[in-house]
Amino acid sequence: MKPSGYDFYRQVLGSPKFIVAPMVDQSELAWRRLSRRYGAQLIYTPMINAKVWADSPSKVVRAALFDLESGEEGDPATDRPLMIQFCGNDPEKLLKSAKELEGHCDAVDINLGCPQEIAKKGKYGAFLQDDWDLIYKLINTLHVNLSIPVTAKFRVFPTVEKTVEYAKMLERAGAQILTCHGRIREQRGQNTGLADWAKIRAVKEAVSVPVFANGNILFQSDLEVCLRETGCDGVMSAEGQLYNAALFSGLAEASSSSSTLDSQPSLTLSQHPRHADLALEYLSIVKSLKTRTPYSAVKGHLFKIMRPALSREKDLRERLGRAVMAKGVSYAEALKPYEDVCLEMKERMDRDAKEVEGKSLDELVTIDEATGLRVLPHWLAQPYWRPVKPAAVVVPAKRASASDSAEWERTERVRRGNEVKENEGKKAKLEAEPLVSAPVVSSLPTLVVA
Repeated sequence: MKPSGYDFYRQVLGSPKFIVAPMVDQSELAWRRLSRRYGAQLIYTPMINAKVWADSPSKVVRAALFDLESGEEGDPATDRPLMIQFCGNDPEKLLKSAKELEGHCDAVDINLGCPQEIAKKGKYGAFLQDDWDLIYKLINTLHVNLSIPVTAKFRVFPTVEKTVEYAKMLERAGAQILTCHGRIREQRGQNTGLADWAKIRAVKEAVSVPVFANGNILFQSDLEVCLRETGCDGVMSAEGQLYNAALFSGLAEASSSSSTLDSQPSLTLSQHPRHADLALEYLSIVKSLKTRTPYSAVKGHLFKIMRPALSREKDLRERLGRAVMAKGVSYAEALKPYEDVCLEMKERMDRDAKEVEGKSLDELVTIDEATGLRVLPHWLAQPYWRPVKPAAVVVPAKRASASDSAEWERTERVRRGNEVKENEGKKAKLEAEPLVSAPVVSSLPTLVVA
């Protein structure tokens, strides 16, 4: 019998705590290799549309989704443990696709969390969550017919009760690991807001299979807080790890020793290396592979990795935006325009770092007034967040501490005061509205994070 639940989690996966999420066009093979160098213990492939895989006779189309011919994707020596994620709404096509790839991964994951319009049109991802019978059949079909386990990644409902019942149904259907993204379906884009860790904890307490938490991770310190607040077996990161591939650096060693994550330094250069160096390291991996990395993935990664400086070095941002891969040359040569931008960025960042040589990292960190979060020197890899509309903020059920509530209240009053100044006509309405409670997510009052 195939291992299930915690036997699968421990014996096959090796009890991973630090997990890279499935990201369309962003958790491709080259990124997976880079992520493993920096401490990722389990990684998911980008989402594969089961219908496209099942119906397409084209080797080119399939290779763009998962390259079987190169033999590099899913290689037991270099690309495992690995979860292949599918989306779809047809049990037969989902099974057909999963059967063809089950020998190249450790489990097949079903995407029940994508909130984008394309998922709505295609009726998959989070837009399946209204059809529990179909979801049960999708999971159970794979559970019964595959030689490897099936897992599921899903979003929460507005209430804890419905979220818990949903998770229990996924477990009954045969899901051997659940990843709970603590945001509802409507929380996306500028309405993303905070993930609700209280709902994730409720899921963890209600099921008997391992649970991964997803949402609100910016710094390494957030990982331990998340594990403690949710009680989950692991933490999955998408955006946090995408902007800093070294998010998990050094944590595997710490977790296997007697020390805890809390005992690690709050900020170190191993956690936040120079982003131009990370970008060049990523490109070297891309060039070394037989598996071709999509051009869109390469450019997307470089924009995110070097984001702290691209807003300053506007000429390099423009060059990167205009860069195209030349035709009629080798793949490595076609990458030269991207590599040139990274090399120039490295030269400038080394110059800026040299100007403050002798100062500690703590001395160079500033605090963002709006959020209270730490902003690192612009030559270092670091998280990215953006303000969100107040209406989008989701308030976890658990109470915040008194100091957190006071800080949140102060922030809300400042925001409201600014709105009143901009539009005096809204003053009476703003003063009449009750203040929202402080969220229970360490220092993340107004952020969009994944």
